[in-house]
Amino acid sequence: MDIPNKATRINLFNFTTPQMRAFHMSWFAFFLCFFAWFGIAPLMKVVREEMLLTKEQIGWCIIGSVAITVIARLFIGWLCDHIGPRLAYTWLLVLGAIPVMGIGFAHDYTTFLIFRIAIGAIGASFVITQYHTSVMFAPNCVGTANATTAGWGNLGGGVTQIIMPLIFTMFIGIFGFSESLGWRASMFLAGLVCALTGVAYFFLTQDTPDGNFKDLRAAGKLPQKEEKKGMFLSACKDHRVWALFVIYGACFGIELTLNNVAALYFLDYFDYFKNMDTTKAIKMAGLFASMFGLMNIFARTLGGAFGDRFGKKWGLSGRVKWLFIAIFCEGIALMVFSRMDVLAMALPTLIVFSLFVQMSEGATYSVVPFINKKALGPVSGIVGAGGNAGAVAAGFLFKTQAINWPTALFILGAIVTSCAFLTFLVRFNEESEEEARLATESAITLKTGEKELAASMGN
Repeated sequence: MDIPNKATRINLFNFTTPQMRAFHMSWFAFFLCFFAWFGIAPLMKVVREEMLLTKEQIGWCIIGSVAITVIARLFIGWLCDHIGPRLAYTWLLVLGAIPVMGIGFAHDYTTFLIFRIAIGAIGASFVITQYHTSVMFAPNCVGTANATTAGWGNLGGGVTQIIMPLIFTMFIGIFGFSESLGWRASMFLAGLVCALTGVAYFFLTQDTPDGNFKDLRAAGKLPQKEEKKGMFLSACKDHRVWALFVIYGACFGIELTLNNVAALYFLDYFDYFKNMDTTKAIKMAGLFASMFGLMNIFARTLGGAFGDRFGKKWGLSGRVKWLFIAIFCEGIALMVFSRMDVLAMALPTLIVFSLFVQMSEGATYSVVPFINKKALGPVSGIVGAGGNAGAVAAGFLFKTQAINWPTALFILGAIVTSCAFLTFLVRFNEESEEEARLATESAITLKTGEKELAASMGN
Protein backbone atom coordinates (compact mmCIF):
# COMPACT_ATOMS: atom_id res chain seq x y z
CA MET A 1 0.00 0.00 0.00
CA ASP A 2 1.15 3.57 -0.64
CA ILE A 3 1.41 5.55 2.58
CA PRO A 4 1.97 9.33 2.34
CA ASN A 5 4.11 11.53 4.61
CA LYS A 6 6.76 8.93 5.43
CA ALA A 7 9.81 10.18 7.27
CA THR A 8 12.88 10.74 5.07
CA ARG A 9 15.40 10.57 7.91
CA ILE A 10 15.88 8.99 11.32
CA ASN A 11 16.15 11.59 14.06
CA LEU A 12 16.97 9.42 17.06
CA PHE A 13 16.37 12.06 19.72
CA ASN A 14 13.00 13.19 18.40
CA PHE A 15 10.09 11.58 20.28
CA THR A 16 7.39 13.97 19.08
CA THR A 17 6.61 12.74 15.56
CA PRO A 18 4.47 9.61 15.02
CA GLN A 19 7.25 8.13 12.87
CA MET A 20 9.89 8.36 15.59
CA ARG A 21 7.51 7.26 18.35
CA ALA A 22 6.76 4.16 16.28
CA PHE A 23 10.50 3.71 15.72
CA HIS A 24 11.37 3.80 19.40
CA MET A 25 8.35 1.91 20.70
CA SER A 26 8.68 -0.86 18.10
CA TRP A 27 12.33 -1.60 18.84
CA PHE A 28 11.76 -1.43 22.59
CA ALA A 29 8.76 -3.74 22.42
CA PHE A 30 10.71 -6.20 20.28
CA PHE A 31 13.65 -5.95 22.68
CA LEU A 32 11.43 -6.98 25.61
CA CYS A 33 9.84 -9.78 23.59
CA PHE A 34 13.27 -11.09 22.67
CA PHE A 35 14.40 -10.74 26.28
CA ALA A 36 11.44 -12.77 27.54
CA TRP A 37 11.59 -15.22 24.63
CA PHE A 38 15.15 -16.30 25.48
CA GLY A 39 15.15 -15.35 29.15
CA ILE A 40 15.20 -19.00 30.20
CA ALA A 41 18.18 -19.91 27.97
CA PRO A 42 20.99 -18.75 30.33
CA LEU A 43 19.20 -20.46 33.25
CA MET A 44 18.83 -23.82 31.51
CA LYS A 45 21.63 -25.37 33.58
CA VAL A 46 19.47 -24.94 36.70
CA VAL A 47 16.34 -26.17 34.92
CA ARG A 48 18.23 -29.16 33.48
CA GLU A 49 19.42 -30.24 36.91
CA GLU A 50 16.05 -29.64 38.60
CA MET A 51 13.98 -31.54 36.01
CA LEU A 52 16.71 -34.05 35.05
CA LEU A 53 16.46 -33.16 31.36
CA THR A 54 18.32 -35.25 28.78
CA LYS A 55 20.16 -33.89 25.74
CA GLU A 56 17.25 -34.95 23.53
CA GLN A 57 14.71 -33.20 25.77
CA ILE A 58 16.77 -30.00 25.73
CA GLY A 59 16.86 -30.30 21.95
CA TRP A 60 13.06 -30.50 21.84
CA CYS A 61 12.89 -27.41 24.07
CA ILE A 62 15.12 -25.56 21.60
CA ILE A 63 12.90 -26.63 18.71
CA GLY A 64 9.71 -25.88 20.61
CA SER A 65 10.79 -22.36 21.51
CA VAL A 66 10.92 -21.36 17.85
CA ALA A 67 8.39 -23.72 16.21
CA ILE A 68 5.14 -21.92 17.05
CA THR A 69 6.65 -18.64 15.88
CA VAL A 70 6.56 -19.87 12.27
CA ILE A 71 2.75 -19.98 12.39
CA ALA A 72 2.49 -16.83 14.51
CA ARG A 73 4.56 -14.79 12.06
CA LEU A 74 2.51 -15.92 9.08
CA PHE A 75 -0.67 -14.89 10.91
CA ILE A 76 0.64 -11.61 12.35
CA GLY A 77 1.55 -10.21 8.92
CA TRP A 78 -2.03 -10.72 7.78
CA LEU A 79 -3.29 -9.22 11.07
CA CYS A 80 -1.19 -6.06 10.62
CA ASP A 81 -2.84 -5.45 7.23
CA HIS A 82 -6.28 -5.79 8.79
CA ILE A 83 -6.15 -4.07 12.20
CA GLY A 84 -2.85 -2.17 11.98
CA PRO A 85 0.47 -2.61 13.78
CA ARG A 86 -0.63 -0.64 16.88
CA LEU A 87 -3.40 -3.01 17.93
CA ALA A 88 -1.48 -6.07 16.73
CA TYR A 89 1.47 -5.21 18.98
CA THR A 90 -0.76 -4.37 21.95
CA TRP A 91 -2.56 -7.71 21.88
CA LEU A 92 0.60 -9.71 21.20
CA LEU A 93 2.45 -8.19 24.16
CA VAL A 94 -0.43 -8.55 26.61
CA LEU A 95 -1.41 -12.10 25.62
CA GLY A 96 2.19 -13.20 25.02
CA ALA A 97 3.13 -12.23 28.57
CA ILE A 98 0.85 -14.95 29.97
CA PRO A 99 3.03 -17.99 29.05
CA VAL A 100 6.20 -16.05 29.93
CA MET A 101 4.93 -15.69 33.48
CA GLY A 102 3.22 -19.07 33.38
CA ILE A 103 6.40 -21.08 32.76
CA GLY A 104 7.11 -20.58 36.46
CA PHE A 105 4.38 -23.16 37.11
CA ALA A 106 6.13 -25.87 35.08
CA HIS A 107 6.94 -28.88 37.26
CA ASP A 108 8.29 -31.45 34.78
CA TYR A 109 9.61 -31.80 31.23
CA THR A 110 6.17 -31.93 29.60
CA THR A 111 4.75 -28.81 31.24
CA PHE A 112 8.04 -26.96 30.72
CA LEU A 113 8.00 -27.82 27.01
CA ILE A 114 4.37 -26.70 26.63
CA PHE A 115 5.11 -23.28 28.13
CA ARG A 116 8.36 -23.01 26.12
CA ILE A 117 6.40 -23.58 22.93
CA ALA A 118 3.72 -21.04 23.92
CA ILE A 119 6.32 -18.38 24.72
CA GLY A 120 7.58 -18.62 21.14
CA ALA A 121 4.46 -16.79 19.91
CA ILE A 122 5.90 -13.46 21.07
CA GLY A 123 8.64 -13.93 18.47
CA ALA A 124 6.03 -12.74 15.95
CA SER A 125 6.72 -9.27 17.33
CA PHE A 126 9.50 -8.96 14.76
CA VAL A 127 7.02 -8.84 11.89
CA ILE A 128 5.06 -6.00 13.52
CA THR A 129 8.27 -4.06 14.14
CA GLN A 130 9.31 -4.35 10.48
CA TYR A 131 5.79 -3.60 9.27
CA HIS A 132 5.46 -0.49 11.44
CA THR A 133 8.78 1.04 10.36
CA SER A 134 8.12 0.11 6.70
CA VAL A 135 4.93 2.21 6.66
CA MET A 136 6.60 5.07 8.56
CA PHE A 137 9.86 5.60 6.63
CA ALA A 138 10.64 6.52 3.02
CA PRO A 139 12.68 4.35 0.57
CA ASN A 140 15.91 6.30 1.10
CA CYS A 141 16.12 5.20 4.75
CA VAL A 142 13.64 2.34 5.20
CA GLY A 143 16.41 -0.27 5.12
CA THR A 144 18.26 1.51 7.91
CA ALA A 145 15.07 2.02 9.93
CA ASN A 146 14.06 -1.64 9.58
CA ALA A 147 17.54 -2.87 10.42
CA THR A 148 18.00 -0.59 13.43
CA THR A 149 14.66 -1.35 15.08
CA ALA A 150 15.10 -5.08 14.48
CA GLY A 151 18.74 -5.00 15.57
CA TRP A 152 18.07 -3.11 18.78
CA GLY A 153 15.19 -5.52 19.41
CA ASN A 154 17.42 -8.53 18.81
CA LEU A 155 19.78 -6.97 21.32
CA GLY A 156 17.42 -8.40 23.91
CA GLY A 157 18.82 -11.82 23.07
CA GLY A 158 22.26 -10.67 24.20
CA VAL A 159 21.17 -8.58 27.16
CA THR A 160 19.08 -11.41 28.59
CA GLN A 161 22.22 -13.60 28.72
CA ILE A 162 23.69 -11.08 31.19
CA ILE A 163 20.65 -9.71 33.02
CA MET A 164 18.66 -12.90 33.68
CA PRO A 165 21.51 -14.56 35.62
CA LEU A 166 21.84 -11.33 37.63
CA ILE A 167 18.10 -11.23 38.35
CA PHE A 168 18.27 -14.92 39.25
CA THR A 169 21.19 -14.22 41.62
CA MET A 170 19.31 -11.26 43.12
CA PHE A 171 16.28 -13.39 43.98
CA ILE A 172 18.56 -15.98 45.60
CA GLY A 173 21.03 -13.68 47.35
CA ILE A 174 18.79 -10.78 48.44
CA PHE A 175 15.36 -12.37 48.81
CA GLY A 176 16.57 -15.80 49.91
CA PHE A 177 14.76 -17.75 47.17
CA SER A 178 15.86 -21.26 46.30
CA GLU A 179 17.33 -21.88 42.82
CA SER A 180 14.04 -23.49 41.78
CA LEU A 181 11.99 -20.48 42.86
CA GLY A 182 14.62 -18.02 41.60
CA TRP A 183 14.39 -18.88 37.90
CA ARG A 184 10.59 -18.93 38.12
CA ALA A 185 10.44 -15.47 39.69
CA SER A 186 12.87 -14.16 37.07
CA MET A 187 10.58 -15.25 34.22
CA PHE A 188 7.49 -13.83 35.95
CA LEU A 189 9.18 -10.42 36.14
CA ALA A 190 10.07 -10.55 32.42
CA GLY A 191 6.46 -11.34 31.50
CA LEU A 192 5.05 -8.56 33.66
CA VAL A 193 7.20 -5.93 31.93
CA CYS A 194 6.03 -7.21 28.52
CA ALA A 195 2.38 -6.78 29.50
CA LEU A 196 2.92 -3.22 30.72
CA THR A 197 4.71 -2.33 27.49
CA GLY A 198 1.72 -3.59 25.52
CA VAL A 199 -0.49 -1.05 27.28
CA ALA A 200 2.03 1.71 26.59
CA TYR A 201 2.17 0.78 22.89
CA PHE A 202 -1.58 1.33 22.57
CA PHE A 203 -1.42 4.87 23.95
CA LEU A 204 1.88 6.10 22.48
CA THR A 205 1.75 5.02 18.83
CA GLN A 206 -0.42 5.20 15.74
CA ASP A 207 -0.52 2.98 12.66
CA THR A 208 0.68 5.45 9.99
CA PRO A 209 2.01 9.02 9.84
CA ASP A 210 -1.54 10.28 9.24
CA GLY A 211 -3.44 8.19 11.77
CA ASN A 212 -4.81 4.73 12.53
CA PHE A 213 -6.08 2.24 9.98
CA LYS A 214 -9.65 2.34 11.27
CA ASP A 215 -9.94 6.12 10.91
CA LEU A 216 -8.16 6.25 7.55
CA ARG A 217 -10.39 3.53 6.10
CA ALA A 218 -13.47 5.38 7.32
CA ALA A 219 -12.18 8.49 5.55
CA GLY A 220 -11.48 6.55 2.35
CA LYS A 221 -7.73 7.15 2.56
CA LEU A 222 -6.80 3.46 2.82
CA PRO A 223 -8.08 0.36 1.00
CA GLN A 224 -10.89 -1.41 2.82
CA LYS A 225 -10.24 -4.81 4.39
CA GLU A 226 -12.15 -6.50 1.57
CA GLU A 227 -9.70 -5.08 -0.96
CA LYS A 228 -6.82 -6.83 0.83
CA LYS A 229 -8.21 -10.26 0.02
CA GLY A 230 -5.94 -12.37 -2.14
CA MET A 231 -2.79 -10.53 -1.09
CA PHE A 232 -1.48 -13.46 0.97
CA LEU A 233 -1.96 -15.79 -1.99
CA SER A 234 -0.25 -13.25 -4.23
CA ALA A 235 2.77 -13.21 -1.93
CA CYS A 236 2.83 -17.02 -1.80
CA LYS A 237 3.01 -17.24 -5.60
CA ASP A 238 6.15 -15.07 -5.79
CA HIS A 239 9.26 -17.28 -5.85
CA ARG A 240 11.36 -14.36 -4.56
CA VAL A 241 9.42 -14.45 -1.28
CA TRP A 242 10.35 -18.10 -0.75
CA ALA A 243 13.98 -17.48 -1.68
CA LEU A 244 14.07 -14.78 1.01
CA PHE A 245 12.22 -17.16 3.35
CA VAL A 246 15.14 -19.62 3.14
CA ILE A 247 17.77 -16.86 3.23
CA TYR A 248 16.27 -15.39 6.39
CA GLY A 249 16.26 -18.85 7.89
CA ALA A 250 20.00 -18.96 7.18
CA CYS A 251 20.65 -15.78 9.19
CA PHE A 252 17.93 -15.09 11.75
CA GLY A 253 17.33 -18.80 12.18
CA ILE A 254 21.00 -19.20 13.06
CA GLU A 255 20.80 -16.29 15.52
CA LEU A 256 17.84 -17.87 17.29
CA THR A 257 19.70 -21.16 17.51
CA LEU A 258 22.81 -19.52 18.98
CA ASN A 259 20.69 -17.61 21.50
CA ASN A 260 19.29 -20.93 22.67
CA VAL A 261 22.52 -22.94 22.80
CA ALA A 262 25.39 -20.47 23.33
CA ALA A 263 25.48 -20.52 27.14
CA LEU A 264 25.24 -24.32 27.37
CA TYR A 265 27.74 -24.66 24.49
CA PHE A 266 30.37 -22.72 26.44
CA LEU A 267 29.60 -24.62 29.66
CA ASP A 268 29.80 -28.06 28.04
CA TYR A 269 32.64 -27.69 25.53
CA PHE A 270 35.21 -25.39 27.17
CA ASP A 271 37.39 -26.42 30.12
CA TYR A 272 37.36 -22.86 31.49
CA PHE A 273 34.07 -23.58 33.34
CA LYS A 274 34.80 -27.06 34.66
CA ASN A 275 35.82 -26.16 38.22
CA MET A 276 33.42 -23.25 38.80
CA ASP A 277 30.41 -23.39 41.12
CA THR A 278 27.05 -23.38 39.35
CA THR A 279 26.06 -19.74 39.99
CA LYS A 280 29.41 -18.31 38.85
CA ALA A 281 29.57 -20.60 35.81
CA ILE A 282 26.08 -19.54 34.73
CA LYS A 283 26.97 -15.84 35.03
CA MET A 284 30.29 -16.21 33.14
CA ALA A 285 28.81 -18.37 30.37
CA GLY A 286 25.95 -15.90 30.03
CA LEU A 287 28.42 -13.04 29.77
CA PHE A 288 30.37 -14.74 26.97
CA ALA A 289 27.18 -15.82 25.18
CA SER A 290 25.90 -12.23 25.34
CA MET A 291 28.74 -11.10 23.06
CA PHE A 292 26.87 -12.72 20.19
CA GLY A 293 23.59 -10.88 20.80
CA LEU A 294 25.10 -7.55 21.85
CA MET A 295 26.50 -7.02 18.34
CA ASN A 296 22.93 -6.14 17.39
CA ILE A 297 23.47 -2.66 18.82
CA PHE A 298 25.07 -1.72 15.50
CA ALA A 299 25.62 -4.77 13.26
CA ARG A 300 22.08 -5.16 11.92
CA THR A 301 21.90 -1.41 11.36
CA LEU A 302 25.06 -1.69 9.27
CA GLY A 303 23.42 -4.38 7.17
CA GLY A 304 20.41 -2.17 6.43
CA ALA A 305 22.51 0.98 5.92
CA PHE A 306 24.74 -0.82 3.42
CA GLY A 307 21.59 -2.07 1.72
CA ASP A 308 20.34 1.52 1.36
CA ARG A 309 23.74 2.66 0.03
CA PHE A 310 23.97 -0.19 -2.46
CA GLY A 311 20.39 0.64 -3.45
CA LYS A 312 21.17 4.29 -4.11
CA LYS A 313 24.11 3.38 -6.33
CA TRP A 314 22.97 0.19 -8.08
CA GLY A 315 19.22 0.08 -7.51
CA LEU A 316 17.27 -2.88 -6.13
CA SER A 317 19.73 -5.34 -7.67
CA GLY A 318 22.44 -3.63 -5.61
CA ARG A 319 20.56 -4.40 -2.41
CA VAL A 320 20.45 -8.08 -3.44
CA LYS A 321 24.18 -8.17 -4.26
CA TRP A 322 24.99 -6.89 -0.78
CA LEU A 323 22.72 -9.57 0.70
CA PHE A 324 24.75 -12.26 -1.12
CA ILE A 325 28.04 -10.92 0.27
CA ALA A 326 26.75 -10.81 3.85
CA ILE A 327 25.20 -14.31 3.84
CA PHE A 328 28.23 -15.91 2.18
CA CYS A 329 30.64 -14.41 4.73
CA GLU A 330 28.32 -15.47 7.57
CA GLY A 331 28.53 -19.12 6.52
CA ILE A 332 32.32 -19.08 6.33
CA ALA A 333 32.59 -17.39 9.75
CA LEU A 334 30.28 -19.96 11.36
CA MET A 335 32.37 -22.86 10.07
CA VAL A 336 35.51 -21.25 11.48
CA PHE A 337 33.85 -20.65 14.88
CA SER A 338 32.76 -24.29 15.09
CA ARG A 339 36.40 -25.40 14.92
CA MET A 340 37.50 -23.28 17.88
CA ASP A 341 38.10 -25.18 21.13
CA VAL A 342 40.10 -22.56 23.06
CA LEU A 343 38.04 -19.76 24.62
CA ALA A 344 40.55 -17.02 23.72
CA MET A 345 40.16 -17.94 20.04
CA ALA A 346 36.47 -18.75 20.14
CA LEU A 347 35.28 -15.36 21.43
CA PRO A 348 36.84 -13.16 18.69
CA THR A 349 35.60 -15.61 16.06
CA LEU A 350 32.12 -15.51 17.62
CA ILE A 351 32.09 -11.72 17.32
CA VAL A 352 33.05 -11.79 13.63
CA PHE A 353 30.44 -14.45 12.96
CA SER A 354 27.83 -12.41 14.85
CA LEU A 355 28.66 -9.32 12.79
CA PHE A 356 27.82 -11.07 9.52
CA VAL A 357 24.74 -12.85 10.90
CA GLN A 358 23.14 -9.59 11.89
CA MET A 359 24.26 -7.66 8.82
CA SER A 360 22.62 -10.43 6.75
CA GLU A 361 19.35 -9.90 8.62
CA GLY A 362 19.49 -6.16 8.00
CA ALA A 363 20.32 -6.75 4.35
CA THR A 364 17.33 -9.09 3.96
CA TYR A 365 14.85 -6.54 5.24
CA SER A 366 16.36 -3.80 3.12
CA VAL A 367 15.00 -5.88 0.20
CA VAL A 368 11.65 -7.05 1.65
CA PRO A 369 9.72 -3.70 1.44
CA PHE A 370 10.26 -3.63 -2.35
CA ILE A 371 9.01 -7.13 -3.19
CA ASN A 372 5.27 -6.36 -3.17
CA LYS A 373 4.05 -3.08 -1.67
CA LYS A 374 0.40 -4.14 -1.84
CA ALA A 375 1.15 -7.26 0.21
CA LEU A 376 3.68 -5.84 2.66
CA GLY A 377 2.16 -7.68 5.64
CA PRO A 378 2.10 -11.15 4.03
CA VAL A 379 5.60 -10.76 2.55
CA SER A 380 7.03 -9.57 5.88
CA GLY A 381 5.26 -12.40 7.68
CA ILE A 382 6.37 -15.17 5.31
CA VAL A 383 9.99 -14.04 5.22
CA GLY A 384 9.99 -13.54 8.99
CA ALA A 385 8.57 -17.02 9.46
CA GLY A 386 11.52 -18.31 7.45
CA GLY A 387 13.82 -17.27 10.28
CA ASN A 388 12.00 -19.51 12.71
CA ALA A 389 11.65 -22.34 10.21
CA GLY A 390 15.44 -22.24 9.88
CA ALA A 391 15.80 -22.36 13.66
CA VAL A 392 13.45 -25.35 13.88
CA ALA A 393 15.46 -27.22 11.22
CA ALA A 394 18.73 -26.35 12.96
CA GLY A 395 17.33 -27.53 16.28
CA PHE A 396 17.18 -31.13 15.08
CA LEU A 397 20.97 -31.13 14.70
CA PHE A 398 21.33 -30.29 18.39
CA LYS A 399 19.02 -33.01 19.71
CA THR A 400 20.56 -36.00 17.96
CA GLN A 401 22.97 -38.17 19.92
CA ALA A 402 25.03 -38.97 16.81
CA ILE A 403 26.31 -35.40 16.30
CA ASN A 404 28.08 -33.24 18.87
CA TRP A 405 27.34 -29.52 18.94
CA PRO A 406 30.60 -28.29 17.28
CA THR A 407 29.89 -30.61 14.34
CA ALA A 408 26.31 -29.36 14.18
CA LEU A 409 27.56 -25.78 13.94
CA PHE A 410 29.99 -26.71 11.14
CA ILE A 411 27.19 -28.35 9.15
CA LEU A 412 25.04 -25.24 9.63
CA GLY A 413 27.89 -23.05 8.36
CA ALA A 414 28.14 -25.10 5.17
CA ILE A 415 24.37 -24.86 4.64
CA VAL A 416 24.37 -21.09 5.18
CA THR A 417 27.17 -20.63 2.64
CA SER A 418 25.14 -22.58 0.08
CA CYS A 419 21.99 -20.54 0.80
CA ALA A 420 23.80 -17.36 -0.27
CA PHE A 421 23.37 -18.42 -3.90
CA LEU A 422 19.58 -18.26 -3.57
CA THR A 423 19.94 -14.48 -3.83
CA PHE A 424 20.35 -15.02 -7.59
CA LEU A 425 16.63 -15.82 -7.68
CA VAL A 426 15.66 -12.43 -6.23
CA ARG A 427 15.35 -10.18 -9.26
CA PHE A 428 13.36 -7.06 -10.11
CA ASN A 429 11.98 -5.94 -13.46
CA GLU A 430 12.80 -2.56 -15.00
CA GLU A 431 9.49 -1.08 -13.89
CA SER A 432 10.18 -1.91 -10.24
CA GLU A 433 13.73 -0.59 -10.51
CA GLU A 434 12.52 2.69 -11.99
CA GLU A 435 9.75 3.07 -9.41
CA ALA A 436 12.22 2.52 -6.57
CA ARG A 437 14.71 4.93 -8.14
CA LEU A 438 12.13 7.72 -8.47
CA ALA A 439 10.83 7.14 -4.92
CA THR A 440 14.37 7.27 -3.53
CA GLU A 441 15.21 10.45 -5.44
CA SER A 442 11.96 12.04 -4.28
CA ALA A 443 12.73 11.16 -0.65
CA ILE A 444 16.27 12.52 -0.94
CA THR A 445 14.96 15.76 -2.47
CA LEU A 446 12.40 16.12 0.30
CA LYS A 447 15.05 15.43 2.92
CA THR A 448 17.33 18.08 1.42
CA GLY A 449 14.45 20.57 1.37
CA GLU A 450 13.68 19.88 5.02
CA LYS A 451 17.31 20.50 5.96
CA GLU A 452 17.42 23.76 4.00
CA LEU A 453 14.17 24.92 5.63
CA ALA A 454 15.49 24.07 9.08
CA ALA A 455 18.71 25.95 8.35
CA SER A 456 16.86 29.03 7.12
CA MET A 457 14.62 29.06 10.19
CA GLY A 458 17.71 28.75 12.41
CA ASN A 459 19.13 31.86 10.80
